[in-house]
Amino acid sequence: MRVPESLAAMPRFLEQALAAASADALALRGPAGTFSLTEQACHLRDLEREGYLVRLRRTLSENCPDLQPFDGTAIAAARDYGSQDPRAAARDFAGTRREVVALLQPLEARELRREATFGGRRISLADIVAMMVEHDREHREEIERLMDSLEE
Repeated sequence: MRVPESLAAMPRFLEQALAAASADALALRGPAGTFSLTEQACHLRDLEREGYLVRLRRTLSENCPDLQPFDGTAIAAARDYGSQDPRAAARDFAGTRREVVALLQPLEARELRREATFGGRRISLADIVAMMVEHDREHREEIERLMDSLEE
């Protein structure tokens, strides 16, 4: 599979955002109460490791598995994301994303058609990849808005 470039690029984007922010800015919530940069890094790490990687592996190895949702807001509160090290979270996210990209690269069209159920509907492995791309886009936009608000 030709892995979307945006998937491979997201860890670097996150690392650059963290590097550009002051220590105090890392904890500031974004516009409309979106995650802070620290929370963004932790959320991306956990969803990648416990959500997307698990979903991809199960879809490849099981016959139409029932994939579980990932409640990012509840997990952020339960794990106290605000107290965690955002740079360590970003490194962990990057490592897991490399694992995901390596898993996806050798896949052929027939493997991308493998199905699972998610949220009460059938989806393909290709749909999971599309969900990842969209999720990255949404968080990239949130991070960009947050960085813009810090400059004001």
